[in-house]
Amino acid sequence: MDELGQARTAADLPTAGDEEVDRCALAGQRGRDGREDPSRATDPHEAFPAGFFDRQDPSDDADFYAPPRLVTHIDEGAIAAVGALYEELAVDGDVLDLMGSWISHFAAAPASLHVLGMNAAELEANPMATATTIHDLNAEPTLPFSDGSFDDAVCCVSIDYLVRPIDVIGDLARLLRPGGRFVCTFSNRCFPTKAIRGWLANTDNGRAALVAEYFRLAGGWNDAVVQRRTPLGHRGDPLFAVWAERA
Repeated sequence: MDELGQARTAADLPTAGDEEVDRCALAGQRGRDGREDPSRATDPHEAFPAGFFDRQDPSDDADFYAPPRLVTHIDEGAIAAVGALYEELAVDGDVLDLMGSWISHFAAAPASLHVLGMNAAELEANPMATATTIHDLNAEPTLPFSDGSFDDAVCCVSIDYLVRPIDVIGDLARLLRPGGRFVCTFSNRCFPTKAIRGWLANTDNGRAALVAEYFRLAGGWNDAVVQRRTPLGHRGDPLFAVWAERA
């Protein structure tokens, strides 16, 4: 990371179908260039630039998410790309949908789907959900589930709103069974007043590298896989994915 929080990565992320899959290239970045290595900080969030995890609107998220929003936040092409990735990875067992809403973007429902979100009406409207939980991860990053509760976890277009993402990803590892993966997908659309400043200041590639860095700093995960899931010439919403398997 440089002083502005711009994550360094290759010029282009690999797309689905590429022979080689990009791995996060940020490991030890600060240690090599003379700056502080975040992995050595007591709280790894504090090693990022000042204000990186601040938001334009720091008010209670419960108030912001109180009105139901039964809309999609990415276009049909990007939604299809999310579903195709879940199918490709066989995310079809007992799944936790983190920061979810009324649609979970699976092409076919997994065996069970526990959706954690902020709005009861949205969660109740999710036709794939077999269970739901209201929980504010910015108020309490520890997830309210016992160890080994799920086969996999997913998070679609929401990672940019977490103010303590490393804590959440670190805690998530304990919830997954051996071989479990956390699959994180995102685009370039968001509620800008609620997204962290470090996300808004970054490029698409920088955001992908940033999420992979979250996994590394959280610990408990194998190397993150980073991909662009829509083609470079795609005219709709771009879709990026970062996932890792529990170590």
